[in-house]
Amino acid sequence: MQIRTFSYPEDLPAVLQLWSKAGPGVHLGPSDEPFELQKKLRRDPDLFLVAEENGDLVGAVMGGFDGRRAIVYHLAVEPGHRRKGLGSQLMAEMEVRLKTKGCLKMYLLVTKDNPEVLQFYEGLGWEVMDMHLMGKELP
Repeated sequence: MQIRTFSYPEDLPAVLQLWSKAGPGVHLGPSDEPFELQKKLRRDPDLFLVAEENGDLVGAVMGGFDGRRAIVYHLAVEPGHRRKGLGSQLMAEMEVRLKTKGCLKMYLLVTKDNPEVLQFYEGLGWEVMDMHLMGKELP
C-alpha cells in the first residue's frame, strides 16, 4: 500500500468514482468539479492524498488549510478495503502534513445519520462539537 499525493488529471476519474460510491457521507457538489479541484490543488496540492495498491486507487482524502485551521473535505476507501486501517493511515498522513504547516486544529463534517463514521473518527481522537453548521451558496 502506497500513500501519495493526488496527481491531476491522471487520478481524477478513479477518485470521482471512489467518492461516488463512498456512501451517504460524501456529498459531491459543484466544488468537486474538475475546474474547482484545480483551484484547490493550486493552493495546497500536498493535502490531497490517494492510497494505491497494485496500481489501483483504493482510498483518498482531501483537506485544506487556510493558515490557521484545517478541514477534511472527503475521506473515502473502497468498500473491499474498509476496516483494514487504510482510512486511519490516510488521516494520520493528513495530520502529519498539517502539523508540518503549523496547523493546530482540524475540522470535518459528518452527517447526523452516519453513526458508524462518527465512531471511526472518535476512535481517531476526534470530538463532536456543540455547534451549528451554517452555509450559504454564493451565486
